[in-house]
Amino acid sequence: MDNEAAIKRIEELRSLINYHNRRYYQLDDPEISDIQYDQLMQELTELEQAYPDLVTPDSPTRRVGAAPLEKFEQFRHDTPMLSLANAFSEADIRDFDGRIKRLLGRTESIRFVVEPKLDGVAVNLVYGRGVFTAGSTRGDGAVGEDVTQNLRTIQTLPLMVVSGEGIPTVIPERMEIRGEVYIEREAFKGLNRRRLENGEPPFANPRNAAAGSLRQLDSRITAKRPLNIFCYAVGQIRGRSFQSQLEVLDTLKHWGFPVNSHVRAALNIDDCIAYHHQMDALRATLPYEIDGIVIKVDDMALQEELGAVSRSPRWAIACKFAATQETTTIEKIEVQVGRTGVLTPVAILKPVRVGGVIVSRATLHSQGEIDNKDIRERDTVIIQRAGDVIPEVVKVIESKRDGTEIKFVMPSHCRECGSEVVRLDGEAAHRCIGLACPAQIRERIRHFASRGAMDIEGLGEKLVAQLVETALIQDPADIYDLTADRLAGLERMAEKSAANLMAAIERSKRPAVEKLIFALGIRHVGERMARILAKEFKSLEKLETAAMDDLLNIRDIGPEVAASITTFFREPANLNVIKKLQLAGVKPPETEDAPLSESAISGKSFVFTGTLLQMTRNQARERVESLGGVWSESVTKKTDYVVAGEAAGSKLPKAQATGITILDEQDFLKLIGES
Repeated sequence: MDNEAAIKRIEELRSLINYHNRRYYQLDDPEISDIQYDQLMQELTELEQAYPDLVTPDSPTRRVGAAPLEKFEQFRHDTPMLSLANAFSEADIRDFDGRIKRLLGRTESIRFVVEPKLDGVAVNLVYGRGVFTAGSTRGDGAVGEDVTQNLRTIQTLPLMVVSGEGIPTVIPERMEIRGEVYIEREAFKGLNRRRLENGEPPFANPRNAAAGSLRQLDSRITAKRPLNIFCYAVGQIRGRSFQSQLEVLDTLKHWGFPVNSHVRAALNIDDCIAYHHQMDALRATLPYEIDGIVIKVDDMALQEELGAVSRSPRWAIACKFAATQETTTIEKIEVQVGRTGVLTPVAILKPVRVGGVIVSRATLHSQGEIDNKDIRERDTVIIQRAGDVIPEVVKVIESKRDGTEIKFVMPSHCRECGSEVVRLDGEAAHRCIGLACPAQIRERIRHFASRGAMDIEGLGEKLVAQLVETALIQDPADIYDLTADRLAGLERMAEKSAANLMAAIERSKRPAVEKLIFALGIRHVGERMARILAKEFKSLEKLETAAMDDLLNIRDIGPEVAASITTFFREPANLNVIKKLQLAGVKPPETEDAPLSESAISGKSFVFTGTLLQMTRNQARERVESLGGVWSESVTKKTDYVVAGEAAGSKLPKAQATGITILDEQDFLKLIGES
């Protein structure tokens, strides 16, 4: 790139970054994802390094974030709030290690501290003689916005420092504490749900919601927002010194500041990389959003020696994960018909990489969801994908509209069978009422054969569609009337493939009771409820004859689920399918009742919150069920125990307030006999 081209591109990048800074920090309405912003900043940084004569004092690389808003008083930090350089790969992390070793002139391993990088809002807290006196946002790193009154509303922020056991009783005369304000996932969903109900636009993500809440002029509004905080560092401190970052965090914890429980010491860079992989795996299970980890040199003397460049310290780096949010466009909106007749609108997207995978479709849930978010074909939107969750549209970027967008309206008749589409009172969903709708037949059969149900390997979406179109099967029981000869005429069905499918069908004739119950597709009966029913009734025959009262006497079954089950078994067509299955030889193996009386948790109800270290949450739930207990997603008056792992969420204070027994992971393991 010649000098003229470099000047042009640098000016373009500065203009773009300043524009997106304003939308992100001042308007709380970002148009691009964090990773796209990081890529712009990285390109500008590299160009300025290649052409140092083109660097100007007002370049975004010389600043941190954006200038403070005028609606708050400005607040000058005692020490600058620097941003962090970013790493996007293992090679970047190793380069960071090599760089600081060269700067320090040493070859031996360096001790680090590693911690989750919360996707929140950085703040500076000032305490005078142990009393909280002021708080501000980062701003441009030197000057932020005074949000003291809003920070006071955060319940977990101590307004007065107390000295804990083992910590010197002398409280510094003045100190700056650095923290990250955030909103937990479940609290964020509740906040957005309330905003939609009130006709307000939803926040794009928890970070966006936290930023908007901190910038409320009326602190009474902020007090209603579910803000939380973790503290992670100190700025200027008068009357106290620290030798290491771990000592800082330990002292903050003893002084009453919330410190993230996932902070760890790392003896070398390999430990840091292992921690990065570990937190990436835990990411979807945490109650709050993280977008990476932070690696810091532990020794304060080495931090001082390494110093900082104009924008970031040399002794720390942020290691990002793959993005879970991205910006793309909706090419069109299609409607899918499910096995119960529910019509679900689906956005067909311009393919984009999110969370490490290519995403081309996102659920829009219902017409009501589309109307609330004002989603249209050809809109530019922010989509998100967290863990294994189906991608969804978070919000529309209205500033990108050019007038060619098309509003979506649910069709009045099913495009699969032509039957009328209705919306029942009290339901958000539209339904096709056609009994012979081929889409419903396909989905019922796919569900019946799925891995969590009868697990018929080889009976996938395309083959099921062929079987329904050629009228070889019309209900799940027809699967067992298939023969290799009938399959031979189908597209891409070779002799070996047909033989493998027939073998899989034969193997499926001896399912566990809960798998057969789940496979039937009873409304409101998922895998967990199927296990509860199988455990209670032991056979499908006994479940068929169960009365409403029998079902309502079971913990975790309410009137809606009970009514759905009894209605299913009163329908002649459903009973006919069950009879056909029995005649085809589908029969679960007989099982003996487990001696539940030997278990200390028989009949007890458990709720899990936070991260367990010695087993996954699903493994813990399965263990509870195997011992005769039950588990639930929410804390109710029927809950006996709440098991609180690391970084426990809002279920913990609810349990504490109602007097429910709280177990940590070790207590739980002792209770189930696995300590």
